Order: sequence, then C-alpha cells, then structure tokens
Amino acid sequence: MSLGNRLYAELRGDRVIWMILAVLALFSLLLVYSSTGTLAYREKGGDTEFFLLKHLLILAGGLFLAYSCYSMHYMRFKRVAPYLILLAVPLLIYTISFGTDLNEARRWISFMDITFQTSDFAKLALIIYVAREITRKQEYIEDFKSAFLPIIVPVLIVCGLIAPADLSSAVLLFITCLMMMFIGRVAIKYIALLLFLGLNVFVFLVAISQYYPDMIRTETWVSRLNEFVNEEGDLYQTTQAKIAIANGGIIGVGPGNSIQRNHLPHGYSDFIYSIISEEYGLIGAFFIMGIYILLLFRAIRLLTISPKAFGGMLAIGLTVSMVIQALTNMAVNVNMVPVTGLTLPMLSLGGTSLLFTCISFGMILSVSKYVEELKVRQDVVLTGDDAGAPPPVEG
Repeated sequence: MSLGNRLYAELRGDRVIWMILAVLALFSLLLVYSSTGTLAYREKGGDTEFFLLKHLLILAGGLFLAYSCYSMHYMRFKRVAPYLILLAVPLLIYTISFGTDLNEARRWISFMDITFQTSDFAKLALIIYVAREITRKQEYIEDFKSAFLPIIVPVLIVCGLIAPADLSSAVLLFITCLMMMFIGRVAIKYIALLLFLGLNVFVFLVAISQYYPDMIRTETWVSRLNEFVNEEGDLYQTTQAKIAIANGGIIGVGPGNSIQRNHLPHGYSDFIYSIISEEYGLIGAFFIMGIYILLLFRAIRLLTISPKAFGGMLAIGLTVSMVIQALTNMAVNVNMVPVTGLTLPMLSLGGTSLLFTCISFGMILSVSKYVEELKVRQDVVLTGDDAGAPPPVEG
C-alpha cells in the first residue's frame, strides 16, 4: 500500500477538515519565517531561523496532540469536563494574583522559563463543559435548575476571571457560549439572563478597576476605543497595517518580500493578516478567510448529521470560537474594530495558543470520525447489509 493510501485510510473522519489543518500548518511556517525577521535581529542577533525552528517544534507538538485527541473517543472529553473546569478556575485566579507580566498584561504563568497562557486552557475547558451541560438534557432547556447553575454560573466565573487581563478573549468566549446555548435550544430568557449578568460583571470590573489598576486594564480598553472611534492616541500599528494591505494590492509582493514586517511591532502575531495581505495580496487574504469559513461550514455539517448530542455541540463550539477569533483578527487588521490582541489561529507565532488550537482541531476530527462512522452504520442498517460496517458508537 502506498504512503498516500495509508494516510487516507488512517486519517478518517472529515477529510476536508484534515486538509484545512494541513494548509494552515504549512502556511504558518511560511508566514512565521517571513514575519519574524525584524524580531530575530532585535532579540537573536539576526538568527532568522531561531523563531522558525521554535515555531516548527511547537507546531509538531501541536499536531501530535491533535492526532492524540483525534485517536480518542470524543465522549472521553465529556467525562473530564467538570475536572477541567475545576482546574481552570484556580489557574485563572493564580494568574491574576501571581502571573507574569508580558506586554503590560498578566496573562501568563511561568515555570522554568516556559510561559503558559491559562486563558487558552480555560477557553477549551469551558467550551467542553458547556457542550456537556447543554446535552445532558436533549429536550428544550427551559427550567431554571437546568440552565442557571450548570451553565450560566460557570460561564460568568470563567469569563469574569479572564476579562481583567484579556477582555477580548473573555468577550469572544462569552459570545461563543451564547451561540452554543442558542444552538443547544436553551430558552431565550436564560440566554438573555446570561447576557444581562455578563454586562453586570463587566460594569463591576470597571468599578473596581480604580482600586486595582494594575490588575484590571481599564485604561488600555479606553485608549483602544479612543484610537478607533476618535483617532486619538497611538495609531502607529493600524497605520502600518493599512500600508501593508495597500502595498499588497491584488496579487501581493510575493512570499518573503514584505516591507511592513520591519515596521509592524506585532506583525508575526496580532497583525499577521496584514503581512498575508502584503505578500499574497487580496487573493491570499480572501483565500485564508475562505479557509476559516469553510471550516465553519464543515462544523455545521457535522452538527446536522450528528444526533445533536455532545459531539455536535463540542465541534460547533470549538469551531465557532476559532472562526470568531480569526474574523476578529482580520477586522482589526483592516481597522474595522479596535485593536484586541487576538492572534490568528494556527497562523500566528505562538506557543500556548497554537497548541490549544491544534487540540481543538483534534477534538473536532474525533467527533467527525465517530459521527460519520455512525452515519455509515445507520445507512448499512437501512440497506440491510451490515457486512464490514464499523461498530456503533456512544453519543
């Protein structure tokens, strides 16, 4: 059997999602190598291969984790969801209290010179947990007992703990949970209640920020809104991003030929979409956007062919989170929304973010593998021929 056939047989599930993962992984290597030149000269004395090799190692580790999650039955994630939440909350509290300050934000904890962004773990844990709680009852969730304590309270706690140092990630996660509740047939009054309580948590954080200015970044939120609405303050990043997009035109200046990578402070992370637009033009920019939109459509397909149980909710929750983050990053780069600090999933230089994005892909692929096997099993039963059919799965 050829290598291609062996891979085709081994990588089951939605092969379009496998293709999306492969394309984004390859693209990330090109983009990181191209966009970190200035960073390499500033921090590593011109060693332009350092960040590429670092990214390659993290990406390899991430793909290994993706394959490991894909190899597991997705119902295992349902069983560990409560324990993940119980671990995430104290980690977030520890980060707020004793975390490492990087880029004027306390989002990381450090161990032996290795930094770990706890909000990435908490986002994954909360999405798995919400998917679990929504699908514990398959009927329409319209009673207070089923909606408030199991779903609303954990969402408020986790998002409230992420918000002081990383408001954009907290808002993204909050919106993802709202959408999961809507898709999961939670009564509209409880979705509205979560939205109302979420706004109250935000007002509370703003109110206490005057006592804890180093912990809650209200001044940063206000300055970014002023930059966007009134064009006041430091507009350097957004201006350089616009120049990069204008330089790219329709077909771009070519891979590795970006000029603005020398001027954009975070061209390898927050503003990497500007580098894509400059080097690959509008064609490349729309292609990358299309990849994320295609991923969303494949997740919607998974939801429709699944029995709308845990697997479907998990896949749509993880995908919605990634796609919203990607579209927000793109909107920041073209100055449609204020600067957020959100990276482009799978493509930006990063450690924790890249690893947990790969884990999310692995979980989605695990769902696709077992859901599609279940569909094949059902089709075989309908035709009356069960020879060679895969075994039934939990769901």
